[in-house]
Amino acid sequence: MSEEKKQTTTPDGNAGAAQTVAQDIYGGQKQRGGQGGFRGPRRGGARREERKDDMEQRILEVARVTRVMAGGKRMNFRACVALGDKKGQVGVGLGKGADVTMAVNKAVNRARKAMVTVSLVNETIPHEIHCKLGAAKLILKPAKQGRGVIAGGVTRVILELAGIKNITSKTLGSNNKINNARCTIEALRGLRKTEGAKEAKGAKLAEEEIKAEKPAPAKK
Repeated sequence: MSEEKKQTTTPDGNAGAAQTVAQDIYGGQKQRGGQGGFRGPRRGGARREERKDDMEQRILEVARVTRVMAGGKRMNFRACVALGDKKGQVGVGLGKGADVTMAVNKAVNRARKAMVTVSLVNETIPHEIHCKLGAAKLILKPAKQGRGVIAGGVTRVILELAGIKNITSKTLGSNNKINNARCTIEALRGLRKTEGAKEAKGAKLAEEEIKAEKPAPAKK
């Protein structure tokens, strides 16, 4: 009889069966000292490579906020972060935490979940757009090559992270950075796609040609 069968016929039948099953599964590897038991071969010996992230983040604002509780005031930090890859993807997130690091991490995670795809034409936007969100107002206009980003404050940061290199903008109404950042994202979200912009432009030109071809009404 083989050793495996001899082990199963020992007085302690349970122990012999357990050793046989373990040997069949783990290929006869030696048992570690102590109470470790048998351990199989490791899966994927090579370490997993960390995922490279092309996103670039900018902190727009960090503020200290307090909340009045029953036992007194509780102080937290609020961070507003813009995230973009300079290839048409951009987002803004707001987070709160007990320290600045926690608040920034929360803001980055929220910005990742609310990314906006910007329609770009020759490194600028396809058409002019006016946006109003709360007290913030924003005007974005396309610009020629070499014009650069004419913008200020958080609007400039967001436009650069979106990959827009030629644009003219004007911020009106509010000086609040968070409101202006949200208004900028809303304006970029409202841009028509390139195909839609071309169709709208073609329809407008066709309408103007039809109006030009119509004869003027005869005078009585």
